[in-house]
Amino acid sequence: MEVSKYHNHIFKIVSAGLLIAIGMIIPLFSPLQFVVEPASYTLGVHIPIFIAMFISPKVAFAVAVGTTLGFLFRGLPITIVIRAASHILYATAGSMYLARIDKIAFKGFKLRVFSFIIAIVHAVAETVAILVFYIATGFPANQGALWVFGFIGLGTVIHSMVDFELANVIRRALQMQPHFRQMIKS
Repeated sequence: MEVSKYHNHIFKIVSAGLLIAIGMIIPLFSPLQFVVEPASYTLGVHIPIFIAMFISPKVAFAVAVGTTLGFLFRGLPITIVIRAASHILYATAGSMYLARIDKIAFKGFKLRVFSFIIAIVHAVAETVAILVFYIATGFPANQGALWVFGFIGLGTVIHSMVDFELANVIRRALQMQPHFRQMIKS
């Protein structure tokens, strides 16, 4: 089955739109949320971004920007929106790496190592974003460096890796569809 450039382009636009919509819906309706500003953990919130990373860097970038706007439009605290904006970094970097490899055969130990490295980049980006924000605006009395590095840093690594595994289950199911498999190869 040959996929034309036109169909590939349409697939990427539609995929980005659907993944952005899903990324905006998950934090609105997920019963599995934990929010103590600046920390917030919603199970599955990164799944659309991780799936987008396997499609293309442009789709990953668009989904990260779109989901950040979803957090902003929802009226969440600015620290949570800033953390969401930092997703643009790990999503784009990770998808640029994935664009260079055979994504269909990417599994097992290599996939877990990739998940861990992306989780570290994710956590560092969020931690730095919050530290810069706090330095610019003054640390809240109840939130010192241990809070930021513990809840934001370590918590993000764990949260990211769990969401990556959930996204990988969905990705494997999608790859069973010949059309999807052909699109992410191109």
